[in-house]
Amino acid sequence: MTSISTISTTKAYEGIQGTYEHESHSTGCKMTFSVYMPPSAELSPVPVIWYLSGLTCTHANVMDKGEYRRLASELGLAIVCPDTSPRGESIPDESDNWQFGTGAAFYLDATQAPYTDNYNMYSYVVSELPNLIGEHFNVDLKRQAIMGHSMGGHGALTIALKNEGVYKSCSAFAPIVSPSTSAWSANAFEKFLGKDRLAWGQYDAVELISLGHRFPEFLVDQGDADDFLEEGLKPWLLEAACAEAELKLTLRMHEGYDHSYSFISTFMDDHIRWHGERLLTS
Repeated sequence: MTSISTISTTKAYEGIQGTYEHESHSTGCKMTFSVYMPPSAELSPVPVIWYLSGLTCTHANVMDKGEYRRLASELGLAIVCPDTSPRGESIPDESDNWQFGTGAAFYLDATQAPYTDNYNMYSYVVSELPNLIGEHFNVDLKRQAIMGHSMGGHGALTIALKNEGVYKSCSAFAPIVSPSTSAWSANAFEKFLGKDRLAWGQYDAVELISLGHRFPEFLVDQGDADDFLEEGLKPWLLEAACAEAELKLTLRMHEGYDHSYSFISTFMDDHIRWHGERLLTS
C-alpha cells in the first residue's frame, strides 16, 4: 500500500475533514490533498466527488471557503480536493507569472522540457490520486463525479470528456472552456505542450467536443459580473459546441456574481445535490 501522511483532521457535520500528503511519482514531489469523509463511510463505501481548484489556488481554498461539507454529510458523499500543481524548490516555475507554473499547471501532462518530469497533473488526477484514495479511504470508485472552478473547471470538463464512463457527472463554476484561445492560458499551453496547436486540443473542452469526445451532460454556472468572462472564460463557446454536437448543457448565468468563492459557495449546494442525484441512483 502506498503511504500517506496525515497533516490534520477535524470533525465537521459528523464526518471527518482531513488534509494529507504523499510522494507522487506523477509529479516527482510531495503532493498535498484534502478529503472530506461523511459519517456514512463508517458503514459502507461512499461515492466520490473530485473538486479541482483554479489558478493560484491550492487544495485549501475550497476546503476553507467552499461550504460543501454539510450537504456532503447529509447525502453521504466524499469530497476530494487535489492541489493545483507540483510544488517545491526543484520544480521549474516562473515566480512572477501567476498564469503559469506553480498553481497554474492546467491539469495536463507536459510534453516540453523542463516541465515533463513534474507537470503531469492529468495523470495525477485521473490515475495516481484515485488509486491512492481507493487504498486509504472507504470510497466506491465505480461512482465518481468531477467538478471544478475556472482552471479547475477546464480540468473537470476535459477529464470527463476524455474518460467517458469513469465519471457519472461533471459540473463547473466559471470554467475556462477554450484554453487554446483564452488570454489566460495560451502562453502556458505553448510552454507545456509546444507550439503545435493540435496538441493543445487534447486539453481544450471545445476542441475535444469538435473531435468527437462525448459526455452525457454538463452543469455550468457563470456570473455575469465576472471580470474574466470575455477574455478568459467564454462560456458561449462551450454552449455553441454542445449545441452543434447535441450534448446536454445546463448553462446558468447569474446576474451580479463575480469569479470569487462568494459566487462558488452560493451555488455549491446546487452542484453537490446535482452530482448526488446521479451518483446515488446509479
